[in-house]
Amino acid sequence: MVKEGLVYSASNIDPSCIGVDAVGLFSTATGREVTVINDADAAGLGESRFGEARGAMGTVIMLTFGTGIGSALLVDGILVPNVELGQIELSGVKPAEIRYSGKAMTKEGLAWMEWGERANEFITHVNKVFSPRLIVVGGGVVTKWDSFAPAFDPMLPVVAAGLGKNAGIIGAASLVAGLASG
Repeated sequence: MVKEGLVYSASNIDPSCIGVDAVGLFSTATGREVTVINDADAAGLGESRFGEARGAMGTVIMLTFGTGIGSALLVDGILVPNVELGQIELSGVKPAEIRYSGKAMTKEGLAWMEWGERANEFITHVNKVFSPRLIVVGGGVVTKWDSFAPAFDPMLPVVAAGLGKNAGIIGAASLVAGLASG
């Protein structure tokens, strides 16, 4: 989580980052104006501005599956920052990303379809809680979309990130260019 340039949590980065004024640190190091955003929030902005969620009204959730589970929540294209769905408890596991992330698949030696069934459990829960218009799946796993997406319930409003694993880079760049809302 990043609030007003300060790092508040560090589930998948070194714990020494907690409490760091990232804006001040990077501004001093570069001599430039800096904006700092959570990586999944940046991916959500990318998809809402240029990808699969472009123009989508209502609630849109971006889930990034990789070393953890990142998430972005957008309402009518406006980012609600720092929604950490990977930190919820699901099926007795807290944080849920321990069982449902791409890292869990690798650690446990799961096949893509086996992992897809797990991801489907997570996405189904998110869908029940938020009833979003759209759930966009991205992160490192998106490059293998065809290997796991058939495990998803066809009634879920799930699509692959249109910007692929570059959604976060594109979303962050849109902030710099002054194109993103939120």
